Amino acid sequence: MNNSLNLASKPFNNRVLPWALTAIILFVSLIGLVLVVRLTTRANQEAHAAQAEINELKQREHGLLRAAEQMKNSFTADQQQALPAAHELVDRKAFSWSRLLADLESSLPANVRVSRIAVRDVTRHSNQTIAQLDLAVFAKNASTISEMISAMHQEGIFEAELRNQNLQKGRGEAGTEYELFVIYRSRAGYATESVAEVDRARSAGSEVQR
Repeated sequence: MNNSLNLASKPFNNRVLPWALTAIILFVSLIGLVLVVRLTTRANQEAHAAQAEINELKQREHGLLRAAEQMKNSFTADQQQALPAAHELVDRKAFSWSRLLADLESSLPANVRVSRIAVRDVTRHSNQTIAQLDLAVFAKNASTISEMISAMHQEGIFEAELRNQNLQKGRGEAGTEYELFVIYRSRAGYATESVAEVDRARSAGSEVQR
């Protein structure tokens, strides 16, 4: 008696396996879909929260601008014309001459001497004072002035531009007076001086003679 199985006449047939594989694939896909939905929902919530915060900041900005415009409109024509001068006066009162002279002394080479200094304009940005200066210095060597200007630019406190030079003789020595246009940016973090001290310093140092 021959008990061998003929697969050609009776092929192997397992109907459970395909359904099991299909179920596993559907289960994995479902989990992935749930994760994607959760991540998308969270991203949308964060985007909505950020947009709401931006809208609130814009509303505050518009409110401040309207308040500023209303305050400006409440001024008379004479007051509006005097406002820039008042701002300039406040900036000049807050300007520290002693800090300027200290910064200038630390930036000048030993063989360079200040002959004149005058402040043309003073403005303030955040906690930093920015001033435009007319500065005249005396030196015997032109290369010393070039090196000084380069060092000032690298340091970042003074930005100097050479405008003119005049040969000086007499008083036992010869040299050249160099006229510079300087933009001065005060060091951040230094407190401003009192108005009385600044006024005393300005009256004593606004015109330094050689």
